Amino acid sequence: MRPFRKLAVTAAAVLALPLAPAAAPAVANPGDPAALGRADWVGSWAVAVTPPGTSGLSATGVTDTTLRQVAHLSVGGSELRLRLSNVYGTKPLVVGKVTVTPRTDDLAGTPTVDPAELVPVAFDGRVSVTIPVGTEWVSDPVRLTVPDDTDLVISTYLPGPTGPLTQHPAGYATSFSATGDQTSGAGSQYTRLPGAARYVIEGVDVLSRVRGSVVLFGDSITDGVVSPVDQNLRYPDQLADRLLAQPSWRELGVLNAGISGNRLLANAGTAGDSALARFDRDVLGQTGVRTVVLLEGINDIGNSRGATDPADLIAVHRQFIQRAHEAGLKVIGATLTPYEGAGYYSVEGEADRQALNHWIRTSGEYDGVVDFDRAVRDPQHPGRMLPAYDVGDHLHPNSAGFKAMAAAFDLAELSR
Repeated sequence: MRPFRKLAVTAAAVLALPLAPAAAPAVANPGDPAALGRADWVGSWAVAVTPPGTSGLSATGVTDTTLRQVAHLSVGGSELRLRLSNVYGTKPLVVGKVTVTPRTDDLAGTPTVDPAELVPVAFDGRVSVTIPVGTEWVSDPVRLTVPDDTDLVISTYLPGPTGPLTQHPAGYATSFSATGDQTSGAGSQYTRLPGAARYVIEGVDVLSRVRGSVVLFGDSITDGVVSPVDQNLRYPDQLADRLLAQPSWRELGVLNAGISGNRLLANAGTAGDSALARFDRDVLGQTGVRTVVLLEGINDIGNSRGATDPADLIAVHRQFIQRAHEAGLKVIGATLTPYEGAGYYSVEGEADRQALNHWIRTSGEYDGVVDFDRAVRDPQHPGRMLPAYDVGDHLHPNSAGFKAMAAAFDLAELSR
Protein backbone atom coordinates (compact mmCIF):
# COMPACT_ATOMS: atom_id res chain seq x y z
CA MET A 1 0.00 0.00 0.00
CA ARG A 2 1.28 3.48 -0.81
CA PRO A 3 1.33 5.86 2.19
CA PHE A 4 -1.55 8.30 2.50
CA ARG A 5 -0.64 11.61 0.86
CA LYS A 6 -0.88 14.69 3.05
CA LEU A 7 -3.50 17.11 1.84
CA ALA A 8 -3.40 20.89 1.99
CA VAL A 9 -6.76 21.75 3.48
CA THR A 10 -8.08 25.27 3.11
CA ALA A 11 -9.94 26.43 6.20
CA ALA A 12 -13.64 26.90 5.66
CA ALA A 13 -14.75 30.51 5.30
CA VAL A 14 -15.98 32.13 8.48
CA LEU A 15 -19.69 32.91 8.40
CA ALA A 16 -20.56 36.54 8.65
CA LEU A 17 -23.41 35.60 10.94
CA PRO A 18 -23.48 32.51 13.18
CA LEU A 19 -25.52 29.53 12.07
CA ALA A 20 -27.65 27.33 14.28
CA PRO A 21 -25.54 24.69 16.06
CA ALA A 22 -25.09 21.75 13.71
CA ALA A 23 -25.41 19.05 16.32
CA ALA A 24 -28.60 20.22 18.01
CA PRO A 25 -31.56 18.07 16.96
CA ALA A 26 -34.93 19.74 16.65
CA VAL A 27 -36.67 16.98 18.60
CA ALA A 28 -35.32 15.45 21.79
CA ASN A 29 -37.46 12.31 21.77
CA PRO A 30 -38.15 11.12 18.21
CA GLY A 31 -40.82 8.67 19.33
CA ASP A 32 -42.94 11.25 21.11
CA PRO A 33 -45.08 13.48 18.87
CA ALA A 34 -45.52 15.86 21.80
CA ALA A 35 -41.82 16.68 21.48
CA LEU A 36 -42.65 18.50 18.26
CA GLY A 37 -44.00 21.44 20.25
CA ARG A 38 -40.86 23.58 19.84
CA ALA A 39 -39.92 24.89 16.42
CA ASP A 40 -36.25 25.28 15.47
CA TRP A 41 -34.23 26.38 12.46
CA VAL A 42 -33.41 23.62 9.97
CA GLY A 43 -32.01 23.60 6.47
CA SER A 44 -34.68 22.98 3.83
CA TRP A 45 -32.72 23.54 0.60
CA ALA A 46 -29.06 24.00 -0.28
CA VAL A 47 -26.46 23.84 -3.01
CA ALA A 48 -22.69 23.45 -2.65
CA VAL A 49 -20.87 26.40 -4.22
CA THR A 50 -17.82 26.46 -6.48
CA PRO A 51 -15.46 29.02 -8.00
CA PRO A 52 -16.71 30.91 -11.08
CA GLY A 53 -16.07 29.50 -14.53
CA THR A 54 -13.72 30.95 -17.14
CA SER A 55 -16.63 32.22 -19.23
CA GLY A 56 -20.30 33.00 -18.86
CA LEU A 57 -22.19 34.93 -16.22
CA SER A 58 -20.24 33.54 -13.25
CA ALA A 59 -16.99 34.76 -14.84
CA THR A 60 -18.18 38.20 -15.95
CA GLY A 61 -20.56 38.96 -13.10
CA VAL A 62 -23.40 41.42 -13.58
CA THR A 63 -24.19 45.13 -13.30
CA ASP A 64 -27.58 46.65 -12.46
CA THR A 65 -29.23 43.24 -12.75
CA THR A 66 -31.86 41.26 -10.88
CA LEU A 67 -31.52 37.49 -10.79
CA ARG A 68 -34.71 35.49 -10.23
CA GLN A 69 -34.04 31.91 -9.08
CA VAL A 70 -36.23 29.08 -7.79
CA ALA A 71 -35.33 26.93 -4.78
CA HIS A 72 -37.32 23.72 -4.35
CA LEU A 73 -37.76 23.40 -0.57
CA SER A 74 -38.03 20.03 1.14
CA VAL A 75 -39.73 20.86 4.46
CA GLY A 76 -41.79 23.96 5.06
CA GLY A 77 -42.00 26.28 8.04
CA SER A 78 -43.53 29.37 9.59
CA GLU A 79 -40.51 31.59 8.82
CA LEU A 80 -37.49 31.39 6.55
CA ARG A 81 -34.08 32.91 6.09
CA LEU A 82 -31.68 32.96 3.13
CA ARG A 83 -28.01 32.04 3.01
CA LEU A 84 -25.99 34.06 0.50
CA SER A 85 -22.41 33.39 -0.58
CA ASN A 86 -19.44 35.43 -1.75
CA VAL A 87 -16.99 32.66 -0.87
CA TYR A 88 -15.31 32.77 -4.30
CA GLY A 89 -15.87 36.44 -5.12
CA THR A 90 -12.95 38.76 -5.83
CA LYS A 91 -14.51 41.89 -4.33
CA PRO A 92 -17.17 42.67 -1.69
CA LEU A 93 -20.58 41.73 -3.09
CA VAL A 94 -23.27 44.42 -2.76
CA VAL A 95 -26.76 42.92 -2.60
CA GLY A 96 -29.16 45.81 -3.17
CA LYS A 97 -32.50 44.18 -2.45
CA VAL A 98 -34.05 40.70 -2.16
CA THR A 99 -37.66 39.50 -2.23
CA VAL A 100 -39.18 36.04 -1.83
CA THR A 101 -42.54 34.39 -2.47
CA PRO A 102 -43.82 30.84 -2.98
CA ARG A 103 -44.30 29.96 -6.64
CA THR A 104 -47.83 29.27 -7.81
CA ASP A 105 -47.53 29.27 -11.63
CA ASP A 106 -46.56 26.57 -14.14
CA LEU A 107 -42.85 25.65 -14.09
CA ALA A 108 -42.69 25.79 -17.88
CA GLY A 109 -41.96 29.52 -18.09
CA THR A 110 -40.64 32.56 -16.29
CA PRO A 111 -41.87 32.60 -12.68
CA THR A 112 -44.86 34.94 -12.69
CA VAL A 113 -45.76 36.18 -9.25
CA ASP A 114 -48.27 38.51 -7.67
CA PRO A 115 -46.29 41.64 -6.71
CA ALA A 116 -48.55 42.01 -3.67
CA GLU A 117 -47.31 38.64 -2.41
CA LEU A 118 -43.58 39.46 -2.67
CA VAL A 119 -41.99 39.71 0.77
CA PRO A 120 -38.81 41.79 1.28
CA VAL A 121 -35.79 40.20 2.94
CA ALA A 122 -33.82 42.21 5.49
CA PHE A 123 -30.19 42.02 6.60
CA ASP A 124 -29.67 43.32 10.11
CA GLY A 125 -32.82 45.36 9.61
CA ARG A 126 -31.69 46.88 6.29
CA VAL A 127 -32.77 46.13 2.72
CA SER A 128 -29.20 45.76 1.44
CA VAL A 129 -26.00 44.08 2.55
CA THR A 130 -22.36 43.99 1.48
CA ILE A 131 -20.85 40.51 1.80
CA PRO A 132 -17.07 40.47 2.27
CA VAL A 133 -14.86 38.38 0.02
CA GLY A 134 -14.59 34.76 1.11
CA THR A 135 -17.65 34.75 3.36
CA GLU A 136 -21.31 33.82 3.60
CA TRP A 137 -24.20 35.84 5.03
CA VAL A 138 -27.46 34.78 6.65
CA SER A 139 -30.50 37.07 6.30
CA ASP A 140 -32.85 38.13 9.05
CA PRO A 141 -35.84 35.81 9.58
CA VAL A 142 -38.65 36.42 7.07
CA ARG A 143 -42.18 35.97 8.37
CA LEU A 144 -43.56 33.92 5.52
CA THR A 145 -45.24 30.54 5.88
CA VAL A 146 -44.07 28.07 3.25
CA PRO A 147 -45.58 24.58 2.88
CA ASP A 148 -43.58 21.39 2.43
CA ASP A 149 -42.40 20.67 -1.12
CA THR A 150 -42.63 24.32 -2.17
CA ASP A 151 -40.88 26.23 -4.96
CA LEU A 152 -39.59 29.48 -3.48
CA VAL A 153 -39.00 32.33 -5.93
CA ILE A 154 -35.98 34.42 -4.87
CA SER A 155 -35.28 37.74 -6.64
CA THR A 156 -31.89 39.31 -5.94
CA TYR A 157 -30.89 42.77 -7.17
CA LEU A 158 -27.14 43.20 -7.70
CA PRO A 159 -26.15 46.84 -8.46
CA GLY A 160 -22.64 45.74 -9.44
CA PRO A 161 -20.36 45.58 -11.14
CA THR A 162 -20.10 42.45 -9.05
CA GLY A 163 -17.02 40.85 -10.51
CA PRO A 164 -16.98 37.04 -10.71
CA LEU A 165 -19.86 35.36 -8.89
CA THR A 166 -19.86 32.37 -6.58
CA GLN A 167 -21.96 29.72 -8.29
CA HIS A 168 -23.31 26.19 -8.37
CA PRO A 169 -22.78 25.16 -12.01
CA ALA A 170 -25.29 22.30 -12.30
CA GLY A 171 -28.48 23.40 -10.58
CA TYR A 172 -30.85 21.65 -13.02
CA ALA A 173 -33.26 24.53 -12.55
CA THR A 174 -33.92 27.48 -14.84
CA SER A 175 -32.85 30.95 -13.69
CA PHE A 176 -33.83 34.34 -15.07
CA SER A 177 -32.48 37.89 -15.21
CA ALA A 178 -33.79 41.42 -15.74
CA THR A 179 -32.19 44.82 -16.08
CA GLY A 180 -32.43 47.09 -13.06
CA ASP A 181 -34.15 46.46 -9.74
CA GLN A 182 -37.01 44.14 -10.67
CA THR A 183 -37.32 42.44 -7.29
CA SER A 184 -40.90 43.70 -7.06
CA GLY A 185 -41.78 42.83 -10.66
CA ALA A 186 -44.44 40.32 -11.65
CA GLY A 187 -42.16 38.51 -14.10
CA SER A 188 -42.66 39.85 -17.61
CA GLN A 189 -39.39 41.80 -17.39
CA TYR A 190 -37.30 38.65 -17.01
CA THR A 191 -35.54 36.57 -19.64
CA ARG A 192 -34.25 33.02 -19.30
CA LEU A 193 -30.54 32.59 -18.53
CA PRO A 194 -28.60 30.00 -20.53
CA GLY A 195 -27.55 26.87 -18.67
CA ALA A 196 -28.83 25.75 -15.29
CA ALA A 197 -26.39 27.32 -12.84
CA ARG A 198 -27.25 29.06 -9.59
CA TYR A 199 -25.65 32.25 -8.31
CA VAL A 200 -25.08 33.76 -4.85
CA ILE A 201 -28.04 32.00 -3.15
CA GLU A 202 -26.75 28.83 -1.48
CA GLY A 203 -29.38 27.86 1.07
CA VAL A 204 -32.81 28.35 2.62
CA ASP A 205 -33.51 27.63 6.29
CA VAL A 206 -37.01 27.34 7.74
CA LEU A 207 -38.41 27.55 11.24
CA SER A 208 -40.05 24.15 11.64
CA ARG A 209 -40.97 21.37 14.04
CA VAL A 210 -39.26 18.61 12.05
CA ARG A 211 -36.35 16.62 13.48
CA GLY A 212 -33.58 18.48 11.69
CA SER A 213 -31.87 18.04 8.33
CA VAL A 214 -29.84 15.45 6.46
CA VAL A 215 -26.97 16.47 4.17
CA LEU A 216 -26.35 14.35 1.07
CA PHE A 217 -22.67 14.92 0.32
CA GLY A 218 -21.23 13.78 -2.98
CA ASP A 219 -20.35 14.31 -6.62
CA SER A 220 -22.36 14.37 -9.86
CA ILE A 221 -24.57 11.44 -8.89
CA THR A 222 -25.79 13.38 -5.86
CA ASP A 223 -25.85 16.63 -7.83
CA GLY A 224 -28.16 14.94 -10.32
CA VAL A 225 -26.27 15.09 -13.62
CA VAL A 226 -28.58 14.94 -16.66
CA SER A 227 -31.61 15.07 -14.39
CA PRO A 228 -34.60 16.67 -16.19
CA VAL A 229 -34.43 20.43 -15.63
CA ASP A 230 -37.03 21.87 -13.24
CA GLN A 231 -38.56 18.46 -12.47
CA ASN A 232 -36.81 17.78 -9.13
CA LEU A 233 -36.13 14.09 -9.79
CA ARG A 234 -32.59 13.80 -8.42
CA TYR A 235 -32.11 11.21 -5.73
CA PRO A 236 -32.09 13.85 -2.94
CA ASP A 237 -35.40 15.22 -4.26
CA GLN A 238 -36.97 11.78 -4.35
CA LEU A 239 -35.63 10.98 -0.89
CA ALA A 240 -37.23 14.23 0.36
CA ASP A 241 -40.55 13.08 -1.10
CA ARG A 242 -40.26 9.76 0.78
CA LEU A 243 -39.46 11.53 4.04
CA LEU A 244 -42.42 13.89 3.67
CA ALA A 245 -44.73 10.90 3.37
CA GLN A 246 -43.68 9.75 6.86
CA PRO A 247 -45.22 10.81 10.19
CA SER A 248 -44.22 14.38 10.96
CA TRP A 249 -41.88 13.38 13.76
CA ARG A 250 -39.76 11.46 11.22
CA GLU A 251 -39.49 14.29 8.68
CA LEU A 252 -36.11 15.81 7.83
CA GLY A 253 -35.00 18.70 5.69
CA VAL A 254 -32.94 17.39 2.76
CA LEU A 255 -29.85 19.32 1.65
CA ASN A 256 -28.08 18.49 -1.60
CA ALA A 257 -24.31 19.06 -1.21
CA GLY A 258 -23.32 17.32 -4.43
CA ILE A 259 -20.95 18.91 -6.98
CA SER A 260 -20.50 17.41 -10.43
CA GLY A 261 -16.92 16.22 -10.93
CA ASN A 262 -16.02 16.58 -7.27
CA ARG A 263 -13.15 14.51 -5.85
CA LEU A 264 -12.00 13.38 -2.44
CA LEU A 265 -8.32 14.15 -2.95
CA ALA A 266 -8.03 17.10 -5.33
CA ASN A 267 -9.47 20.54 -5.96
CA ALA A 268 -11.09 20.70 -9.38
CA GLY A 269 -12.05 24.30 -10.25
CA THR A 270 -15.74 24.52 -11.10
CA ALA A 271 -16.03 20.93 -9.85
CA GLY A 272 -15.36 22.35 -6.42
CA ASP A 273 -12.73 22.16 -3.74
CA SER A 274 -11.80 18.65 -2.67
CA ALA A 275 -14.41 16.93 -0.54
CA LEU A 276 -12.07 17.12 2.43
CA ALA A 277 -11.54 20.86 2.01
CA ARG A 278 -15.26 21.68 1.67
CA PHE A 279 -16.64 19.29 4.29
CA ASP A 280 -16.78 21.84 7.11
CA ARG A 281 -18.69 24.42 5.06
CA ASP A 282 -20.99 22.09 3.12
CA VAL A 283 -21.81 19.68 5.96
CA LEU A 284 -20.92 21.02 9.41
CA GLY A 285 -21.95 24.56 8.45
CA GLN A 286 -25.50 23.58 7.51
CA THR A 287 -28.41 24.50 9.76
CA GLY A 288 -29.93 21.89 12.07
CA VAL A 289 -28.03 19.03 10.44
CA ARG A 290 -28.14 15.76 12.35
CA THR A 291 -27.18 13.19 9.68
CA VAL A 292 -24.82 13.14 6.70
CA VAL A 293 -24.75 10.61 3.85
CA LEU A 294 -21.34 10.32 2.13
CA LEU A 295 -21.07 9.25 -1.53
CA GLU A 296 -17.65 10.22 -2.88
CA GLY A 297 -14.67 8.59 -4.56
CA ILE A 298 -15.64 7.44 -8.05
CA ASN A 299 -14.04 10.47 -9.73
CA ASP A 300 -10.75 9.87 -7.92
CA ILE A 301 -10.83 6.23 -9.03
CA GLY A 302 -11.88 6.95 -12.61
CA ASN A 303 -9.63 9.90 -13.32
CA SER A 304 -6.57 8.10 -11.94
CA ARG A 305 -7.25 5.00 -14.10
CA GLY A 306 -6.66 2.77 -11.11
CA ALA A 307 -3.59 4.62 -9.79
CA THR A 308 -5.39 5.75 -6.62
CA ASP A 309 -4.70 3.63 -3.56
CA PRO A 310 -7.98 2.62 -1.85
CA ALA A 311 -6.20 3.18 1.48
CA ASP A 312 -5.97 6.89 0.60
CA LEU A 313 -9.71 7.06 -0.08
CA ILE A 314 -10.52 5.19 3.12
CA ALA A 315 -8.33 7.58 5.10
CA VAL A 316 -10.38 10.53 3.86
CA HIS A 317 -13.65 8.75 4.69
CA ARG A 318 -12.30 8.24 8.20
CA GLN A 319 -11.61 11.98 8.43
CA PHE A 320 -15.25 12.62 7.50
CA ILE A 321 -16.47 10.20 10.13
CA GLN A 322 -14.28 11.72 12.83
CA ARG A 323 -15.28 15.31 12.05
CA ALA A 324 -18.97 14.45 11.87
CA HIS A 325 -18.92 12.50 15.14
CA GLU A 326 -17.10 15.34 16.90
CA ALA A 327 -19.97 17.60 15.81
CA GLY A 328 -22.54 15.11 17.13
CA LEU A 329 -23.73 13.96 13.70
CA LYS A 330 -24.77 10.52 12.54
CA VAL A 331 -22.79 9.36 9.50
CA ILE A 332 -24.10 7.00 6.81
CA GLY A 333 -21.71 5.57 4.25
CA ALA A 334 -22.96 5.03 0.68
CA THR A 335 -21.40 2.43 -1.61
CA LEU A 336 -20.12 3.63 -5.00
CA THR A 337 -22.37 2.72 -7.91
CA PRO A 338 -21.19 0.62 -10.89
CA TYR A 339 -19.33 2.32 -13.73
CA GLU A 340 -18.17 -0.35 -16.17
CA GLY A 341 -18.52 1.06 -19.67
CA ALA A 342 -17.97 4.67 -18.56
CA GLY A 343 -15.33 6.70 -20.36
CA TYR A 344 -12.82 6.50 -17.52
CA TYR A 345 -13.47 2.86 -16.55
CA SER A 346 -10.51 0.54 -15.96
CA VAL A 347 -10.15 -2.94 -14.53
CA GLU A 348 -7.78 -1.58 -11.89
CA GLY A 349 -10.26 1.14 -10.99
CA GLU A 350 -13.04 -1.42 -10.61
CA ALA A 351 -10.87 -3.32 -8.13
CA ASP A 352 -10.43 -0.06 -6.18
CA ARG A 353 -14.20 0.56 -6.20
CA GLN A 354 -14.85 -2.93 -4.89
CA ALA A 355 -12.22 -2.48 -2.18
CA LEU A 356 -13.74 0.81 -1.00
CA ASN A 357 -17.26 -0.62 -1.08
CA HIS A 358 -16.15 -3.66 0.92
CA TRP A 359 -14.70 -1.38 3.60
CA ILE A 360 -17.86 0.77 3.71
CA ARG A 361 -20.06 -2.32 4.10
CA THR A 362 -17.95 -4.26 6.61
CA SER A 363 -15.71 -1.95 8.62
CA GLY A 364 -18.40 -0.97 11.12
CA GLU A 365 -16.96 2.56 11.25
CA TYR A 366 -20.05 4.18 9.81
CA ASP A 367 -23.24 4.51 11.86
CA GLY A 368 -25.13 2.97 8.97
CA VAL A 369 -24.77 2.01 5.32
CA VAL A 370 -26.97 2.65 2.28
CA ASP A 371 -26.04 0.22 -0.49
CA PHE A 372 -26.47 2.21 -3.70
CA ASP A 373 -24.30 -0.30 -5.57
CA ARG A 374 -26.77 -3.08 -4.83
CA ALA A 375 -29.74 -0.82 -5.57
CA VAL A 376 -28.78 0.03 -9.17
CA ARG A 377 -26.41 -2.70 -10.42
CA ASP A 378 -27.30 -5.28 -13.05
CA PRO A 379 -27.67 -8.66 -11.25
CA GLN A 380 -26.44 -10.40 -14.40
CA HIS A 381 -23.43 -8.12 -14.73
CA PRO A 382 -22.68 -6.59 -11.29
CA GLY A 383 -19.95 -4.28 -12.58
CA ARG A 384 -22.52 -2.46 -14.71
CA MET A 385 -25.55 -0.38 -13.92
CA LEU A 386 -28.90 -1.97 -14.73
CA PRO A 387 -29.81 -0.72 -18.24
CA ALA A 388 -33.22 0.48 -17.03
CA TYR A 389 -31.41 2.79 -14.59
CA ASP A 390 -28.60 3.95 -16.90
CA VAL A 391 -28.89 7.39 -18.46
CA GLY A 392 -26.68 6.09 -21.25
CA ASP A 393 -23.13 6.94 -20.17
CA HIS A 394 -22.85 3.89 -17.86
CA LEU A 395 -21.96 6.17 -14.95
CA HIS A 396 -24.98 8.31 -14.07
CA PRO A 397 -28.44 7.00 -13.12
CA ASN A 398 -31.55 8.27 -14.85
CA SER A 399 -34.67 9.34 -12.93
CA ALA A 400 -35.67 5.70 -12.36
CA GLY A 401 -32.18 5.00 -11.06
CA PHE A 402 -32.43 7.97 -8.70
CA LYS A 403 -35.74 6.60 -7.48
CA ALA A 404 -34.08 3.25 -6.75
CA MET A 405 -31.35 5.04 -4.80
CA ALA A 406 -33.90 6.98 -2.75
CA ALA A 407 -35.77 3.72 -2.09
CA ALA A 408 -32.59 2.09 -0.75
CA PHE A 409 -32.73 4.11 2.47
CA ASP A 410 -34.15 2.72 5.68
CA LEU A 411 -36.11 5.84 6.64
CA ALA A 412 -36.46 4.77 10.25
CA GLU A 413 -32.68 4.52 10.53
CA LEU A 414 -32.19 7.82 8.74
CA SER A 415 -34.58 9.61 11.10
CA ARG A 416 -33.55 7.85 14.28
